[in-house]
Amino acid sequence: MTKNIFKTFNKNLNSLLPIGFNKVSLKLGKSYFFNKLSFRIQIKGISVFIGPNGTGKSTCIKLLAGLIEPDSGEVIFPRNEINSRIIGYVPQKIILLRRSVKENLSHALSISGYPKNEKFSRIDEIIKFAKLKHLANISARNLSMGQQQLVSIMRALALRPSFLFLDEPCANLDIRTFQVIENLLKTASSCGIKIILVTHDLFQAKRLADEILFFHNGKITEQTRAKDFFKNPKSKQAKYFQNGLLLKE
Repeated sequence: MTKNIFKTFNKNLNSLLPIGFNKVSLKLGKSYFFNKLSFRIQIKGISVFIGPNGTGKSTCIKLLAGLIEPDSGEVIFPRNEINSRIIGYVPQKIILLRRSVKENLSHALSISGYPKNEKFSRIDEIIKFAKLKHLANISARNLSMGQQQLVSIMRALALRPSFLFLDEPCANLDIRTFQVIENLLKTASSCGIKIILVTHDLFQAKRLADEILFFHNGKITEQTRAKDFFKNPKSKQAKYFQNGLLLKE
């Protein structure tokens, strides 16, 4: 079951790639936060957006996911897909309904158009896989922070999305939950889901990333394979960041 637990409905992820920006500009107030920013995410696996706080990582995935619109330029993403299950999104601030864990999963599947004849078996499958059976009928908002985050991620993965966007999914969590979530993301990636993860945690990026996009002041100063980034970063900003030094403007 583990092998196919998150297998995406779309059988050919390559048909949905690349995704990215084409000269995207976005104003925050009177000034531009992104100014004609362009990049492409071409590879499978896990792409990690890393960099200091406030540099554009979270804003970038919100644009990719269609949660906000740019002022100009093109966000390259297959939004014309008939199936709305193409995207799973997990924000940094956990948002769960005032319902049980099982009902949170059921609601997500219902509004996404998940096949009705498969919905309840899918809920049981997810609850069993995540070892949440003892919590299935408990109000999701009464769970610990780590349990809520796990439910939030499982709710997104239950849809079998082609893309999963996560914004700091392990922020302020204990080490055990950290490990559970990272293993979960590795499993999802091995099932063919393209994962785009925002973090400022270098160690997490090193454990998970196949590709690194390094953000600084609304720009991507480096985009490369993870092993190359951690071995020999090319940009001055990335070198400063890896050495724990304060970045200059």
